[in-house]
Amino acid sequence: MKLPQLASRLDNIAPFHVMELAKMAAELEKQGRHLIHLGIGEPDFTAPPLVVEAATRALHQGQLQYTSAIGIPALRKAIAGHYRQVFGLDIAPERIVVTAGASAALLLACAALVEKGAEVLMPDPCYPCNRHFVAAFDGVPQLIPCGPEHRFQLSEAMVAEHWRSSTRGVLLASPSNPTGTSIAHDELARIANAVRQRGGFTVVDEIYQGLTYDLPPFSALSLGEDIIVINSFSKYFNMTGWRLGWLVVPPALVPQFEKLSQNFYICASGIAQHAGVACFEPASIALYEERKREFKRRRDYLVPMLREIGLPVPVTPDGAFYVYADCSGIADDADQLSIDIMNEAGVVVVPGLDFGEHAARRYLRISYATSMENLEEAVSRLRQFLARRKGRAA
Repeated sequence: MKLPQLASRLDNIAPFHVMELAKMAAELEKQGRHLIHLGIGEPDFTAPPLVVEAATRALHQGQLQYTSAIGIPALRKAIAGHYRQVFGLDIAPERIVVTAGASAALLLACAALVEKGAEVLMPDPCYPCNRHFVAAFDGVPQLIPCGPEHRFQLSEAMVAEHWRSSTRGVLLASPSNPTGTSIAHDELARIANAVRQRGGFTVVDEIYQGLTYDLPPFSALSLGEDIIVINSFSKYFNMTGWRLGWLVVPPALVPQFEKLSQNFYICASGIAQHAGVACFEPASIALYEERKREFKRRRDYLVPMLREIGLPVPVTPDGAFYVYADCSGIADDADQLSIDIMNEAGVVVVPGLDFGEHAARRYLRISYATSMENLEEAVSRLRQFLARRKGRAA
């Protein structure tokens, strides 16, 4: 049977290697191996009681129909209230577009802003789906090498250096996946102004903004009404499988984003939306903040321990739940090293291959979205693995 010819854009979209590693790990576990998962970025916490109760109530009350494409009013109002409470920003609920996860928010943003041949600047390393969404709309992701001396983030100078006539905007993340680093607030303001002067767009992924440990609360929305921000209920709000996120867009663009969401996916899950309102109850926020302190405790344990055992962390992450560790002193290929670590030590980590091209083979992304008990056992296993490897090389 002859298969249909596929669109050429698929050639520009690479497999998600972290998911391939997850498949390999699943096969080992079927064989009875005990693995510690420090790979996929998913909180080990789940939705708080009030959120679960709200979802159950929505089920019992039959709130199962389509909603407005841009979200139920109660949720948009609650999100706006959160910006006021945490960041001191007066964001009109009408500017908020509720989406089916942050992925759908990226989909809408790229559909609205990226046209064929449009170049979008982003740091290397960065979350792989960012560049793939740009490519899916026939744009050209321009990955700019950003090393530890830049905290793995873009700067105003880099934007100015790499901006060309075909460049249409920048796509940033602060804090970032895979590095857990943020863009300094004043630098982000300079980037936004540089892009504005060139008539471009600035999209900032803030899905880890709630998990910032060393800096005061800050949102790029404070830099001007033209900034487009993406956020999610998956990370700080511990609702990965609920597929709920949002965008904040300039008022004039809301009808355009609404039109796109109507056509792409109709609306986000109604149950998830009704449950999401309860995320902003004081009791829920108190629990989220307690969990945030636990994430920080894990970071403060893991970073020095990795440095001690021979996996240096060049930049201490200030947010999210990732560590970007330099493994170049151990191996030339982080991809193969991650497989060896999984097979020999029973610890699942992710190579930098997913996150860009520049120096990708010298870094491992290690997630601390798991218990302290698991982290301590993982460090012990990694210490033994590295000692054996060093002994074989001697």
